[in-house]
Amino acid sequence: MVTTGQNSVKYEDAPFSPVHKKIAIGTFMGQVCDGYVLGIVGIALTYATGALGLDGYWMGLIGAGALFGILLGSLLTGIIIDRVGRRATYMFVSFFCLVLSVLQFFLSDPTLLVVVRFLLGMCVGADYTVGVALLSEWTPERIRTKMMAWLMAAWTFGYIISYFAGLFIASMGDMGENGWRWIIASSAIFAFITLVVRLGSPESPSWMLAKKRVGDALALVHKHLGANYALPEEKEKVVSASFFRLFSPELWRSTVTSCVFFLCQVLPFFAISIFLPVVVKGLNIANPHASGMLYNGFTMVGVLIGIMIADKISRRAFLLWTFYGAAAILTLMTVWPNMPTTLAFVLLGSFSTVLAISIVAEWLYPPELFPTELRGSGVGLTIAFSRIGAGMGTWMLPVVTEQYGVTVTLGCCIASLVIGGVVCQLLAPETSPKFAKS
Repeated sequence: MVTTGQNSVKYEDAPFSPVHKKIAIGTFMGQVCDGYVLGIVGIALTYATGALGLDGYWMGLIGAGALFGILLGSLLTGIIIDRVGRRATYMFVSFFCLVLSVLQFFLSDPTLLVVVRFLLGMCVGADYTVGVALLSEWTPERIRTKMMAWLMAAWTFGYIISYFAGLFIASMGDMGENGWRWIIASSAIFAFITLVVRLGSPESPSWMLAKKRVGDALALVHKHLGANYALPEEKEKVVSASFFRLFSPELWRSTVTSCVFFLCQVLPFFAISIFLPVVVKGLNIANPHASGMLYNGFTMVGVLIGIMIADKISRRAFLLWTFYGAAAILTLMTVWPNMPTTLAFVLLGSFSTVLAISIVAEWLYPPELFPTELRGSGVGLTIAFSRIGAGMGTWMLPVVTEQYGVTVTLGCCIASLVIGGVVCQLLAPETSPKFAKS
């Protein structure tokens, strides 16, 4: 039995304190930066196309470069942080993001831009993985669900403001062929703020406990929360933390559900939102900038709605109705391309809202599916797998749209949503404390 200290109050039951605030702000700021890094490339490419001589292939590849990088970064980081801890990666990833963001300003070769975007994506993937793990393991249990849901709001805020920031930078006089450089490099501002906020962040006591470093974990809790808080009792022997245990009879359903639901959500989200002007033009919706502001505005509304209802319905119900609802709306938009403009705007806003509600589960659900000793690896694998869909969708959307039209492109997005709904209906475990069977 683990010696947890004189007092029986678990540190997970502590009130929200300065250490919780520091980790929350650092992780939230990281998510704002991550969303901004991924979103800013779309508006930057609209101004870089002529300057760099980009066709649909290169636009898609540069747009997807960071998404493919997330695949490798999240997968490697998940394995690493389960072995060496959360703190070092949490501290340094924003530094590398800052350096790479600035480096983009000086590039003119599309190939080099793809490489740097890929490396930036690795930083984003690392930050996704370590931030989710550290925040979920420090946050008091009673507010953990809300805190993890708000994490997605922070990411969405960064993603959305990148669109408006890009338009604002572009409007600041005639910058000639260098305008896109200032736009794409502006993510350095958020990377710098994140780096400063995270200085002095602590290690995860849950990770220390899983590694049998009981004394260190208890000392960490006492330092940041006070001597009247203790570690939770160890209820059972810590089992293997091997990466391959994710595919064991015990965890394979959680692993498949986590990977597939995340992939099937992000494919249509990134494919449509990054190249929104291309999509709305194909749907015969006039004024692409107005459509973009509408879409992004309702995305933020959807995330806020998702946060409000995340704790009020079961995880399975949350996943199923958002997958099938978004698929139904997008199907109607696809089969009725000449609908009245007002109705088109209503459906575009509705689709954006429902899809945004669904992505709240992306940071809430995966950490609940895996035990502490495999949480980093499980979340890392989930994010890596999801980037296959996000990267391929973003890369291929302008190419497929050029060759076959927007109807075929949106058909692929609909198929992704339906597949996600079916897989969740068949396999998704219920993890909500309020609705899970005892």
